[in-house]
Amino acid sequence: MNITRENIDSLNAVLKVAIVKDDYSDKVSKILSDYRKTANIPGFRKGHVPMGMVKKQYGKAVLIDEVNKVLQEALHKYLTEEKIDVLGNPLPKNDEEINWEAEDFNFEFELGLSPEFEVALKGKKAITHYKVVADDKMVNDQVTTIRKQYGKLISKTEVSEGDEITGTFTNSEKEIENKTTFPLDKIKGKKQLKQLVGAKVGDEVKLKTKGLFNDDHDNQHFLKVSHDDAHGLDIEVSLKIEEVNEREEAELNQELFDKLFGKDVVTSEETLKEKIKEDAERQFSQQSDQKLMNDVTESLIDNTKFDLPGDFLQRWMQISGENPLTEKEAKAEYERSEKGLRYQLIEGKLRNEHKDLQVNFDELKAYSRDMIKMQMAQYGQANPSEEELDTIAARILSNEEEVKRLSEQLNNQKLLQFFKENVKLKTKELTYDKFIKEAY
Repeated sequence: MNITRENIDSLNAVLKVAIVKDDYSDKVSKILSDYRKTANIPGFRKGHVPMGMVKKQYGKAVLIDEVNKVLQEALHKYLTEEKIDVLGNPLPKNDEEINWEAEDFNFEFELGLSPEFEVALKGKKAITHYKVVADDKMVNDQVTTIRKQYGKLISKTEVSEGDEITGTFTNSEKEIENKTTFPLDKIKGKKQLKQLVGAKVGDEVKLKTKGLFNDDHDNQHFLKVSHDDAHGLDIEVSLKIEEVNEREEAELNQELFDKLFGKDVVTSEETLKEKIKEDAERQFSQQSDQKLMNDVTESLIDNTKFDLPGDFLQRWMQISGENPLTEKEAKAEYERSEKGLRYQLIEGKLRNEHKDLQVNFDELKAYSRDMIKMQMAQYGQANPSEEELDTIAARILSNEEEVKRLSEQLNNQKLLQFFKENVKLKTKELTYDKFIKEAY
């Protein structure tokens, strides 16, 4: 067997593989001999079928199968030993021209080569890393929400501002018939609010949905329409009022604090607000970090310049999927996936160059133990034993899907920390509402 490589350019090459009879003949002979022992052909005793008849019936299929096995093994070994970094898989150039009646065979494969490049970690412009804070208004609003949520319901017969209404929305055009409960402060439209205040249990109120709620997404929840219909919904609905309740806010006392956070974790209104602020900003931090990852990804793609073997990849996409694509479909698929491929190459290069970005088993085990501790603490088990942690971690890490999920989480954490330390950043502090408006 002989393999030669011809470079077309820096991103494309052709491999030529010459396979001679000695490379496959022994394997073919053995398989045909085994077939002869087991073949059940009328007129011949088992094991006494003439080899010529076996070769005539099975010879070509066995030959093709064994030559292809030899070919695939040779390709894999060559690419591995020569350390050739390819994109996609080798594409056969002359598979329709092979003469299977011959003894020696020549195959050609197109290769799409991975480009050489340097990762541009630091672009000209600094990337904004948002520090999102919970302001006093947000904290106070959350305190009010908690007090209402855990307060008493006082039944009423007439709607007043601040009340909760339970009723059924209907509209035949959109096939709406949904019983729901909503606080009156969800209503945005002044005209609709005026129609509801003073209405009584048993009344049926006609309401315009345009601008009815503070957020169009509320149409999904309260009217049970689709996401697409929810935006800009402009129809008339009927609301049959079935209940009206006023919420008497709960007292801020130790009983409520213990119910919310566990015994003596919070002991005053001041520490309640601190806890709300701390928990909110922890969640905001996750959103801010995700925004940072998205922005860094875009920056790396935009600033790290390299060419790809685009024509090769489009041809590969045409035949590599479950269903073959047309040339036009393959081109569209390549254009959709090009950014993702570029980032995949950039991330792969970073992980190869920075070994601390790679996850080992000990790190994965420690990460899973920390996750277990955190989850157990939420259920009141603050100090699990080392033996208990090891037993649960071993069970988790024996599950292939769990290992994959945890590895992805840890990989992302490492990459995020790497970007925070190595990418040109600027920090901007702002409230959550301003973050949402500016970032999205």
